[in-house]
Parts: sequence; structure tokens; C-alpha cells
Amino acid sequence: MQQQIIYALFCAAILTACKNNKQDSTKEDKTINNETHVSITDEQFKTIGLELGNVEQKNLHSVVKASGYLAVLPQNKASVSTFLGAVIKSISVAEGVYVKQGQTLALLEHPDFINLQQSYLTEKNNFSYLEKEYQRQKELAEQNAGTLKIFQQAERDYNSSKAKLSALETQLKMLAVNLNELSKGNIIPIIVLASPIDGYIGHITINIGEFVQPNKLLFEIIDNSKIHVDLLVYEKDLFKIKIGQKVNFILANQPEHQEEHNNETIKGEIYGINKSFELNTKALTVHAKIENEKHELIPGMYVNALIDVGQQTSQTVPVDAVVKANGKDWIFVLDESEIKNGRYNFKRIEVLTGVSDLGYIEISPAEKISSTAKVVVKNPFFILSKMKEGEHVEE
Repeated sequence: MQQQIIYALFCAAILTACKNNKQDSTKEDKTINNETHVSITDEQFKTIGLELGNVEQKNLHSVVKASGYLAVLPQNKASVSTFLGAVIKSISVAEGVYVKQGQTLALLEHPDFINLQQSYLTEKNNFSYLEKEYQRQKELAEQNAGTLKIFQQAERDYNSSKAKLSALETQLKMLAVNLNELSKGNIIPIIVLASPIDGYIGHITINIGEFVQPNKLLFEIIDNSKIHVDLLVYEKDLFKIKIGQKVNFILANQPEHQEEHNNETIKGEIYGINKSFELNTKALTVHAKIENEKHELIPGMYVNALIDVGQQTSQTVPVDAVVKANGKDWIFVLDESEIKNGRYNFKRIEVLTGVSDLGYIEISPAEKISSTAKVVVKNPFFILSKMKEGEHVEE
């Protein structure tokens, strides 16, 4: 009898355990179903700063990696100086200011400037006299009425004065002197230093009252509208590089710049390849023009670049769009058909990740994603934490 009682209790325990296991299994199934979707309000969407983007086709395989810096061509830079020593009377611009070609940069003054104009006026009057004398002696020589020696002397003095006057005119033009006004006797006491190009003022190396020596650098001007990229490509990759290839690059030390432009890379195209190695390296400089110039770029900024040398493209998303959970990689895709009552529904999709570069990562989704699908590219961890809150489901 006692054995029968023990056996009955044993069977009851087994049945109870089976029932509990079934309930746990049901609960687990329910949890799995809720782990694939999550819904948030419009207010939450705005508060946490979610951003949506697209799955993009990018070339992260058939590429050559390179680094370099932004630069401008020599014809888009100007170093302003004066060939005449003078004192700085006033400075009309400041560093970082944009100036137009011909705009006044500074005013200079010195007695030598006045003496130069006076020498021009003196020589011009002298030349006028010598020119008339030369013409008179020439006519006499043609009529055999004068002596050859006097004619040769007049010709020599005329040519000498003409050369001297031309030299003085050239110097005064370099100093932006109006020769027509000067010929009327209007001597200008001030040298006007003007900008030779459009661009931004870089360094200013002078102060008011300072005496500047001839050819000293006074202003540096840079035209950033003509900026380009100089990339160093090493010997092992040289045969892959061709003019016309596309380049994608980011600013190496400015990660916030890419965020401000919605993770968009800067695009360019190779237009020139140097034919000699850089000093002490086995690398050539490759020059690329910039195609999307809406970015705020400054010469000297360092860049990391990918040069497309093939046509192998793959699906990619920004690196920040991928989150890890339970040892797997996931992205969150917006279900646009379910946007209603101020709520956004997102579906979590598993992805296999590949190579990454320039802020993008290659993905292979476990299920097909529409080419127009919107993916969370900023702050997806909030949605992941929101989803984990729903894992503990009551029966």
C-alpha cells in the first residue's frame, strides 16, 4: 500500500513538471514573437534624436585605400608683398575675411614712393625734349644737312630716356599708380596695396607703423573654391590607379563633419598622377578634384579615402546603424505602412556584416529589404533597449 502511494505521488510530480514546462514554452514563444517588432511614439522619436537613412550601394571591395590632405593649386594662392620699402599707414582687412580681386588690403607710405613719382615726371619731360631733338636730327641726317655724330648722340639719348621712362612706368603700375593722373602733376603720397585674387585672408604679418622691407610677406590669400585632394598611393597599388576614377573620402580628424552631412562622404575624381616618388617614400601623389563642394573645407585638412578601381558594389549602411544583441548584428527597419496615431513601428532584422570603411559597413540581411526602406542610422540603441523592456511578457 505504501509503495502505491509513493508511485502515485511520483506520477503527479511528473505531470506537474510537464505542465510547467509547457507553460514556460508558451511563454518563450510569446517572447520571441514580441522580440521582432517595437513601437515608439512620435514624441520619443524626436526626443532621442532618431535619424532615418537608406541602405546604399557602395564599393568597399574593389578599392585602394589612401590618405592625404586638402590643398589648393599655386594659382589659387597669393603671397602679397611690396618691392618698395615703406611704413604701414593702415590695414583694411582682418584674418579670415573674404576679399575680392583689387580690394584694398593696406595703405603704405614712404618718401621713396614720392621720389619715384617725381623721377617719372622729370624723365617724362626729359623724354619729350629728347624725342623732339631726335626727330629733328633724323630729318637733318636724311637731308644730309646734319652731322652723323650729332644724330647718333641724339638717337642714343632718346633710346636711353625711353628705356628709363618705361622702367619707371612699370614700377609705378606695380604700385597701382594711375599714370594719367600722375602726368597731370597729381603725386600720390600713399601706396595702395590691393588683393591680386579673390579669396580669404590667411596670415597677416604686419602692424601699423611698422617699416616693411622689400619683398617681405605681408598678406597670404587663399581661394578655397578651387580646393582639391592630394592622396599618397604606394608602389604596390600604382598600376591600379587611372585618371577618371572616382574617390570617396572623409575628413580624418573631423568625425562631427560627417554627422552634420548625414554621413555623406565627399566625392571626387582623379585628374592627375605625379610621375616621381615623394621624398624618402615609395608613394606617388594623386590629385583629385572635388565634385560636391558644399562641404566646408580648409587646405591642410587630413583625409582618408577610397579610390574605386572596380565595379563590385554591395549593400551598406552607416556603422552606427548596426547594433549587437545576443551575439548577432541587427538593424531596425521602419514599417511605413504602420505609421499611424503618432507611432512608429520598427522591425528588427538580423544582418551579417562585412568590411567597413569611411563610416559605412557592408551588410547581408537575413531577409530582403526594399531599396526604399528607411533604416535607423542614429541612436538605434534606444529602440534595442525599448525592445528588451518587452521581453518579460506575462501570460
